[in-house]
Amino acid sequence: MVKINPVKRVTVTEQIMEQMASWITTNQLKPGDKLPNERLLAEEFGVNRGRIRESLRALALIGLITIKPGEGSYVSKRESPIPAETISWMYYNEINNMEEIYAARKLIESEVYYEASQHMSDEEIQVLEDILNKLKSFDKRNKDSEAFQELLDEFDLHMGLCSSNKIYSKLMQTIVHLRHHSMVKILNIPGAMKNSIDSRTMLLAAIKERNADQVKEAIDLNFTRAKQLYKQME
Repeated sequence: MVKINPVKRVTVTEQIMEQMASWITTNQLKPGDKLPNERLLAEEFGVNRGRIRESLRALALIGLITIKPGEGSYVSKRESPIPAETISWMYYNEINNMEEIYAARKLIESEVYYEASQHMSDEEIQVLEDILNKLKSFDKRNKDSEAFQELLDEFDLHMGLCSSNKIYSKLMQTIVHLRHHSMVKILNIPGAMKNSIDSRTMLLAAIKERNADQVKEAIDLNFTRAKQLYKQME
């Protein structure tokens, strides 16, 4: 059996990471600001540069900073996407569980769709319409479900960006990545692509009408149909 050494509840690296994260979350450092270099940080914290490097990598992993080789570390923009590797690591054991992904999708996507729909500008609606037109003109004969899913992801990520709640935007990024693999498989089921187009067409029409009840109906219908498709994958 491998030897396991007890770990401290809070390591030096974690303490450094927490302090640097607080600079960002309290706006002492703003999006685009450059962090001090590793040497200076090591001197200020009184640790070796290895500890600083570990902390910076951890902050980059959760999307708070961006490390640019040869340039330094910068505070990420608020809209910066969560790294796909981070999401895969966080949900490694759940990423192939169809039932749990469906439940998470319904909970998160429904809320994001509805919240974003309540205050979208005409320009934001036009972006959705452009994506929807690409979906409708997609050549289904080539059976490129991956490319089709990328358009669906683009539609839903834009919905997340249109939300006034930035946490919702991050949640949508997470769910889009988690569902991607399973959704590509589902799109090979007859009628799946049509359902994706029809549900988003109905949703967009309700948003353009500024009709909250119709938005809810479109969301509910989408997931009623989606559940049937998920069952066919079991």
